[in-house]
Amino acid sequence: MGLCDLNTIRDVLGRHGFHFSKSLGQNFLTAQWVPDRIAAECGADRSNAVMEIGPGMGCLTLELSKRAARVVAVELDRALLPVMAETLTGIENVEVVQGDILKTDISALCAEKFDGMAVHACANLPYYITSPVISALIDCRAFESITVMVQKEVAERICAAAGTSEYSAFSIYVQYHTEPEILFEVPRDCFVPQPKVDSAVLRLVPRKMPAVSPQDEALFFAIIRAAFNQRRKTLANAVLAAFGGRLNKAEIFSLIRSVGLDERVRGERLTLSDFAALSDAAAVLLAEKCETAAVSQEMRD
Repeated sequence: MGLCDLNTIRDVLGRHGFHFSKSLGQNFLTAQWVPDRIAAECGADRSNAVMEIGPGMGCLTLELSKRAARVVAVELDRALLPVMAETLTGIENVEVVQGDILKTDISALCAEKFDGMAVHACANLPYYITSPVISALIDCRAFESITVMVQKEVAERICAAAGTSEYSAFSIYVQYHTEPEILFEVPRDCFVPQPKVDSAVLRLVPRKMPAVSPQDEALFFAIIRAAFNQRRKTLANAVLAAFGGRLNKAEIFSLIRSVGLDERVRGERLTLSDFAALSDAAAVLLAEKCETAAVSQEMRD
C-alpha cells in the first residue's frame, strides 16, 4: 500500500469517511521521497526509538518502523485512529496513542513507552502550532534529536543569524538549547490539500550545555523578549521595560557600553554571546543596587 499515492489516500480516507480539517492544519504527503528521507536522516536505527507527532495516515510512521526498534505515534484527531488501524495493520513495533502533544507529559510518556532506550522525535507539524510544539519537545529534554517538517520561513527563522531580518527571539531560544540545521526543502505540491507555502525539514540536536552560560537565565530571556518585542526601537529603549523600573535609561546606556556595544544598537544585531554579556552585567548591577538599598535600609532602621 503506497500511503503517499493520491489514489490510495482518497480510497482509504473515503472508506473511513474522513474529511481534512482546516482547523487542525491537516496536509498529507503525496511524495514518497519525503518520508523516506526524513526516516533516513532522523537518526532512527534498531538500537533506538522514535516518537512521532501527528502521523496522519502513517506514511512516515511506516518508514520509521522499518528503521527504529519502536515507534510511538501521538495523534490528536480521533477520526484518524481507524485509518491508521488499517494502514499500519500487522506492524508490531508501532503503537498509536491518541492525545494532544501540548497537553501531554512527554518525558513521562517516553519513560512509559521506551524502557530506557534513546529516543528521537519526528513530526510533520501544522503551521499554527509549530513554535509551541518545538518548545515542548526541546523543554522536555527527552530526545537525542528532533526532526520536524515546518513552514520554510519558520525553518529559516529558527536558523537565522544575528543581524538578519529573519532573526528573532525564537531563533535565539532554539539556538540556545539546540544546534539547528535545515536538511531539505519540500515544495507545496508534495501535499494534499496543497498548502499556500513551501515547507522544510529541520533537525534540532539538543546541546548538552546551552550555547552560552548567562548568570541569570530568566533575566537573559527577559532582555531578549523585550529587545524583539519592539524591533524598531534601539536596544536601550526596548529593554527599559524589562527591568520594571529597577534601572533607568542612563544606567541601561552604561550597561550597553560596558559590554562593548553602541548604545544606539538594535536588539536584532546582538548575538547570543552579546545578550549573555549584557544580562550578566545587568545582573551584577541589579545585585549591587539591591545591596546598597539594603544597607541604606539598615542605616535608617
